[in-house]
Amino acid sequence: MKLDRTDIRILHELQQQGRITNAKLAELVHLSPSPCLMRVKKLQQAGYITGYSALIDIAKLGPTITVFTEITLQNHRHGDFDRFQRAIEKIEACVECHLMSGGYDYLLKFVCRDVGEYQTIIENLGDGEIGIDKYFSFVVMRSPFVKNHLPLKSLFADDE
Repeated sequence: MKLDRTDIRILHELQQQGRITNAKLAELVHLSPSPCLMRVKKLQQAGYITGYSALIDIAKLGPTITVFTEITLQNHRHGDFDRFQRAIEKIEACVECHLMSGGYDYLLKFVCRDVGEYQTIIENLGDGEIGIDKYFSFVVMRSPFVKNHLPLKSLFADDE
């Protein structure tokens, strides 16, 4: 499915406001409601829209820490990466996992109750024989901003 400028606008608006009504979305992207809804359904069926969720202000729920962790594996065979990724995916506190180029193999993002919970997770990973050679942890002190949307218009929309 080839996306056009209107599809990109629809995706842009939906990631900004996932609960927007179809009528309002249609107005914002300059379509009538019926064609707009058909496009949204096509985008969902094609896998461009993978779901909808609520953004939670975790600070209102209680204190937490965020830790970014650089991981280097001992070996770099295909099976080593698969084994590591399967183990990491099971850890609920690990909310992001990125395979990197450069000086280390993975960049992970953990959100934990406290440093003790993070330390337990890391110790269990080390005991789990999943091929970790070394790791470095970086505790987030403050996040001046976190964007929960992608710059779709600047990345994929034609110049208007």
